[in-house]
Amino acid sequence: MKTCFLVIVLFVTPLHASLIGNDPEVVYFEDARMELLVIEPTTVFATKNGGRRLGVYPVDTKLKLLAMTDKGYKVKGKATHSLVTGWVSPKKLASTDPKFIENLKKHYERERQIRVLIANNEVAIGMTVSEVQKSIGEPTKKQSKQTKEGRSGTWDYSKGREQKHYTNTMDPRTGQVFRQFSHVTYEETDKLTIEFKNELVTSISRMQNAGVPSVKIIVPPVLFRYYYVIYAKGL
Repeated sequence: MKTCFLVIVLFVTPLHASLIGNDPEVVYFEDARMELLVIEPTTVFATKNGGRRLGVYPVDTKLKLLAMTDKGYKVKGKATHSLVTGWVSPKKLASTDPKFIENLKKHYERERQIRVLIANNEVAIGMTVSEVQKSIGEPTKKQSKQTKEGRSGTWDYSKGREQKHYTNTMDPRTGQVFRQFSHVTYEETDKLTIEFKNELVTSISRMQNAGVPSVKIIVPPVLFRYYYVIYAKGL
């Protein structure tokens, strides 16, 4: 009997990752809906570099993807003895999405770039608005509209300083001239304007006394396909 697959597409969505964690090589996924299938018995290890063996995942085991490096995946699934969470080699896993490995590598590199941008409080074309908020906080001015495709608009980030003004006033009784406070004005020294469409940054402009900085560009979030899979293997 031949091996067969019945695949039903569920939906297509960006895969979200968390930047929480001290290891710069590891990207943690907030969304654990991604399932991988074990195609050869694979040993699960305690760390990304190997170490203590926690068990073995049998063939046909479905694993949830929790985190990754460029060489290994952190997964959760039923090993031969119990439910185990640990690190495995990608070589013995499979996905029904033919572009899964390619997209996952793109996603991994993008998340590492986002981590650096947020750490340095920088923004780039291709970031999501939520990533911009994590990097530089809430804007001083918002202008946006919501459509069925998503949210679009403009965010402004302004910085400046207060300037106190004084006038010279003469005392009518003594004729003495003295300095008297008059008013305060606000001088804008730096303004960052971010335009976005469907939650993605499309342009960045900046006004500052020091000149115009270069604008960084990264790839937009990678879209992944999720599937319900019925897998039948012949004897």
